[in-house]
Amino acid sequence: MIKDMNMKTRMKEWLLTLVMTANTVCVCQAQNTVSRLSPENGATEVNIDTHLTMTMSDDVVIGQRGFVSVYDKKTGRLVDRLDMSIPAGPTKGQPNHPAAQYTPVPYRYRSQDITNRNTKAGTPSGVNAWDTGRYQLDIIGGFSDGFHFYPIIAHGRLLTIYLHHNMLEYGHEYYVTIDKGVVEGFDGMKGKKAWTFCTKETAPDRSQRLLTVSADGKGDFSTVQGAMDFIPDSVASAQDGYRVLVKNGDYEELVYFRNKRFVTIEGESREGVVVHYPNNEVFNPHPADIKTNEVKGTFPSRRAAFAADNCSDLTLRNLTLRTDCKGQAEGLLVNGERNYFENVHIIGDGDALQANGSCYWMDCRIDGGGDTILGRGPSFFNHCTITSYGAFMWIRNTEENHGNVFVDCHLKGLSEYAEIGRLPDNKGKNYPHAECVLLNCTLEDIPARGWGTIDDGAKTATILEFNSHDADGKPVDTSGRNPLMRQLDPIRDAELIGRYSDSHWVTGW
Repeated sequence: MIKDMNMKTRMKEWLLTLVMTANTVCVCQAQNTVSRLSPENGATEVNIDTHLTMTMSDDVVIGQRGFVSVYDKKTGRLVDRLDMSIPAGPTKGQPNHPAAQYTPVPYRYRSQDITNRNTKAGTPSGVNAWDTGRYQLDIIGGFSDGFHFYPIIAHGRLLTIYLHHNMLEYGHEYYVTIDKGVVEGFDGMKGKKAWTFCTKETAPDRSQRLLTVSADGKGDFSTVQGAMDFIPDSVASAQDGYRVLVKNGDYEELVYFRNKRFVTIEGESREGVVVHYPNNEVFNPHPADIKTNEVKGTFPSRRAAFAADNCSDLTLRNLTLRTDCKGQAEGLLVNGERNYFENVHIIGDGDALQANGSCYWMDCRIDGGGDTILGRGPSFFNHCTITSYGAFMWIRNTEENHGNVFVDCHLKGLSEYAEIGRLPDNKGKNYPHAECVLLNCTLEDIPARGWGTIDDGAKTATILEFNSHDADGKPVDTSGRNPLMRQLDPIRDAELIGRYSDSHWVTGW
């Protein structure tokens, strides 16, 4: 009996060991597998600006070796390739070049015919030097100096592959291969049949002047950038303009376009359409020997999540534009004239919004870290909400135009450093004609002093305030205001108040 019991005990121990060993082997050999592809294998009617997404069986860890390759299935030609051994972009800031200066001539805005298909990214455009850095480079919006970008972005089990822009064509069948090492624990994808798709036969009809963007691929384009690349440069009139309707969805993409006129980009809803990207000054710096955007027509910044460069008569409505990482980075940067923004939520770090040129802002929300609004004006803000941890603005307009005018807006401070604005000397340059006007604005959690640093050279700045009140409608304490911040009298200054309340007088259009 005892002998039988000992035998049974040993058997149980042996079986338990076997099970544990089997489980250990199973864990060691576990592989991350694909549960869903988009576009699906064999899909047709795919947009040429599509991203490639894979839903995996487990959370994704991106590897640092191997290739993602796209081939023309008919000819076998390599169409695009992502080398995962190349870092996405810089992770440390660059020191200011001691001889850095603004470009001596206006930036040369080339047409949109420059693409990754016909130009090597990094080729000089304007007066800047070749980018010899060993980082991922992508031509976006015809800017051949190129942007650093993430070839793969993973969120949990969802992996998104970002091909170089403008490499796919209409009416072609493609297949995708993925090397082992691109994703840790994933054996890859080989052969002509593992992942194939066909693009749409033809581009949208340009005569319709109406384009639809849908992240699920059911629109004319899958990305905002794809739609903007399709629209021709510098259309002649509003009659020839384009309207881009963006369906609710998550648009993780770096957007840059230039030379567009009479274009409306309208989201289905402000909170439902989110265009965002992890970009900043470190990841996409300007050349070390060149300063950016100080003089009209000079080298454009590449640090914003969404940038409209040298654009006029542009309308943005019902969108959220956001940068996803810390470091100086705008949610929106706009250069141009007569640009209108309505119900747009802009989220940045540091300079959330940079507006160079005449702009009108209606019912917008702007959230930033400090110097939240940067630009050279004129900008007219009507019923907008602005939050900031530091100074709400740093105004840099010249005597040639007005600066920032806020009417019936709400400015909410998020820290003790949340001042209305500041005008410090900037690398030996100040702005003596900077202008800021607040009319009937709600000020919340802003110190009584109002303004921060004002350089001695800016004593001729125009800083006006009228009827500032708190969230309960009670007048705020203005006794500690900087002497340059003049309080307007409703009777004596009635004419001046009326002028600054007129957007046409402020913007010139």
